[in-house]
Amino acid sequence: MQIRIKGKETLLVTEENTALAMGSGTLPVFATPAMAALMEHTAYTSLEPYLEEGQGTVGTLLDIRHTAPTTVGMTVTCETTLVEIDRKRLVFQVTAYDSKGMIGEGVHERFLIDNQKFLSKAEEKLQ
Repeated sequence: MQIRIKGKETLLVTEENTALAMGSGTLPVFATPAMAALMEHTAYTSLEPYLEEGQGTVGTLLDIRHTAPTTVGMTVTCETTLVEIDRKRLVFQVTAYDSKGMIGEGVHERFLIDNQKFLSKAEEKLQ
C-alpha cells in the first residue's frame, strides 16, 4: 500500500438521506451524516484491493465541513486520496461535489486492523 490511492463514489440524494429524514435538521437537503458516511465508505472501499486476507480498516477520525446544500434528485460525488501512511494509520483527503461545485471537504483517518482480533476485543465488552 502506498500514498495516492484514490477512491470515487457517486450517490443520488433521495428523501431517505436528507437532514429531515436522518434527524440532523429540518430541511429536505442532503444530510451531513449522509455525506460523512459517503466519505468513509469511499475511503475504505478504495483500500480493499490492497488489503491482505483477514485485514480491514476502521475509521477513527472525521474532520469535515459541509459547505453547501444539495437538493433531492441531485447527485453527490465523493473523491478520496490517501495522503499519509504512518504504520497502521492512514490519512485521507476527502471532498464531495454536486453538479454545481464542492459541497464538503476534510480529512478522514482510518487504521489497519486484523478483523478477527478487532472483533474479539469488541466482544470482550459483553463479558
